[in-house]
Amino acid sequence: MRNVILALTASIAAAPALAGGVERSTQPIAILFEEGRYLEFSGSYARPKVSGTTSALFGSAATGNIANNFFTGAIGYKADLGDNWSYAITVDQPIGADVVYPAGSALAALGGEIKSTALTAMLRYKFHGGFSAYAGLRSVWTSGTVAIPAPVVGALGGPAAAYSLTSNTDQAFGYMLGVAYEKPEIALRVSLTYSSAVKHTFTAQEAFGGVPLPAAATFTTNIPESLTLDFRSGVAKDTLVFGSVRWVNWKDFVIPAPALAGRAIVSYPENSMTYTLGVGRKFNDTWSGSLSLSHDTGTGNPTSNLGPIGKRNSIAMGVSYTRDAMTISGGIQYARIGAATTTLGSTFDDNSTIGAGIRVGFRF
Repeated sequence: MRNVILALTASIAAAPALAGGVERSTQPIAILFEEGRYLEFSGSYARPKVSGTTSALFGSAATGNIANNFFTGAIGYKADLGDNWSYAITVDQPIGADVVYPAGSALAALGGEIKSTALTAMLRYKFHGGFSAYAGLRSVWTSGTVAIPAPVVGALGGPAAAYSLTSNTDQAFGYMLGVAYEKPEIALRVSLTYSSAVKHTFTAQEAFGGVPLPAAATFTTNIPESLTLDFRSGVAKDTLVFGSVRWVNWKDFVIPAPALAGRAIVSYPENSMTYTLGVGRKFNDTWSGSLSLSHDTGTGNPTSNLGPIGKRNSIAMGVSYTRDAMTISGGIQYARIGAATTTLGSTFDDNSTIGAGIRVGFRF
């Protein structure tokens, strides 16, 4: 059953490229449950296609593809501290965005970028009877830029001049708590993980028409809290099922434009739920595979023109190869993105994204 479990990493390696909000990493805690000392490296690449039609207010026209391709990477290390204690340290990129409306669009030059890096330290204690508890502290570094062309600034009630905002890189802390139950003889594991919000306080330089405002602005933004239920269980020889249910409080994520009377550049009217169900299968002592389906409820309408993502349905396929103490896993994921209407009256529909990922793990 061990090799079947390794197959799950193939699907995870091709993580959802466009999940709810601006999430790019679901903060997995699976590394805490690896055997012995374990080191892993992973990366994924995504090619989203997000296009729509602007509103009549801006001369109804096609937007072109507004989402740029992107790469994310992560590294993790886990080790035991005696029979009952273990710890793990991970580095990942929890949120991100890279959106720009291309030349020729009625909203040309409207764009935004978010970058983040997180360092998480986790500690787990195993009780008798298969139960365990774990907790962690997360340090997150986040920065962002926004550009809004003059017609949009005017529609938001500002002066008829292009607006820009560039934030500093702010560091803030959050935490995570979780419990799990395992029954190794049937490869059963159920875990429930809560991740707190991470509150950033940014200092930003704003400008109109390329002229910086004399005083820097200060505003707060929360990387939202989340609650995730993960499960897996063997159902037949060399076969197991796995899945998850994840809730994210996206209503708590707001990026304001201070100079525009605090109007929100990005906000979401609803929280998201993501449901995943899959199956893993061991083919032989070396090769395993997995297949999973996911549904994300989206973050509601109307949404921001910098994140016009509706509901999402995706399929992921993966394969893993194990040789001695090394496992190489790879996977691809394809997602269909549902309709979205923005606060500026634009409509987006019939969009998609494809992602591919690889993960290399070593046990020693």
